[in-house]
Amino acid sequence: MLLSADTVFTGEKLLRPGWVEIRAGAVTAVAQGAPPRPADKHVATVVPGFVDTHVHGGAGANFSSALSAETEAAAGLHHRHGSTSLIASLVTAAPDELLRQVSALAEDVRAGLIEGIHLEGPWLSTVRCGAHQPSLMRDPDPGEIDRLLAAAAGTIRMVTIAPERPGALAAIGQFLDAGVVVAVGHTEATYAQTRAAIAAGATVGTHLFNAMRPIDRREPGPVIALIEDPAVTVELITDGVHIDAAIYRHVTRAAGQNRVSLITDAMAATGMSDGRYHLGPVPVDVVDGVALVGGTDTVAGSTATMDRVVRFAMAHCGLTADEAMMQAVRQASVNPARALGLPGGALTPGAAADLVVLGSDLTVAGVLRRGTWVVPPE
Repeated sequence: MLLSADTVFTGEKLLRPGWVEIRAGAVTAVAQGAPPRPADKHVATVVPGFVDTHVHGGAGANFSSALSAETEAAAGLHHRHGSTSLIASLVTAAPDELLRQVSALAEDVRAGLIEGIHLEGPWLSTVRCGAHQPSLMRDPDPGEIDRLLAAAAGTIRMVTIAPERPGALAAIGQFLDAGVVVAVGHTEATYAQTRAAIAAGATVGTHLFNAMRPIDRREPGPVIALIEDPAVTVELITDGVHIDAAIYRHVTRAAGQNRVSLITDAMAATGMSDGRYHLGPVPVDVVDGVALVGGTDTVAGSTATMDRVVRFAMAHCGLTADEAMMQAVRQASVNPARALGLPGGALTPGAAADLVVLGSDLTVAGVLRRGTWVVPPE
């Protein structure tokens, strides 16, 4: 298949015009100018497929249900909105239940529905629990971690840990030895405790600012420690609810655009109407598209898809149109893929044929995943 476009952004270079050649589910060539033969399709803009490394569900389905039908439904919704790669995030659960969820999702990874698993808990702070069940949170236990790693058989891509938990630093080493990326989040950690976690090998900040000790002039806390370390990639939920646009601009300037990953933190209500849903065992009420822990004003994940968070970032970054697109798309594809060691994230020869076609209004007009059209362009 040969696809030509008015604009191709590879993840690194802007080609105008440009073309992409795809064979057997992989990119075989990308270049600027007229294609070498008549294109099978001409479109407005082509960018790499989005990589959402923090997502709990969608289309009424939860990844924590550990049912392949629900995984397929949630993944299908996000695929249609441009997320060609997904990491399924699990919330805090009891040991046996978490083991069951990991075992089931490992099969979904092997089936190609998702690209990996993110354990967002249970090793978190009860003070910064967010939409997690505090009574189920616990200190890291080497035996439990070994059982989870064995059940996952290499499918756990990332874990989130609160560094102040007893045993947290040892757990970071245990996960790193297994090839798992460690993130700092849902934490009341001090600046020094966060620095210690980074020194131990943590390289991601889970949804920066959210469920995280705030900055104080005498105790900078985790936010400053994560932003200032060049080895750390920080997640931001740019859905217009979780952070103000000024925070997005500030963090991007402070950390650099290559160290920011856009995520959705989407839950089951994504793509659905307002109402009562669940995030793991926790009830969530969605009102006017905003998810709140039942009976509280605590934000509980989002109802966003990656195309929405990309458009928000583009609209509020204060850059020219081209600069805005390149920055936001890089933060939604290249950066998260690099942070988790995932293949792809950019349109380069040899990479999986994962791409998004954007229309003139920058909405999703087509999605190609592994060389197959999920959403065919008109």
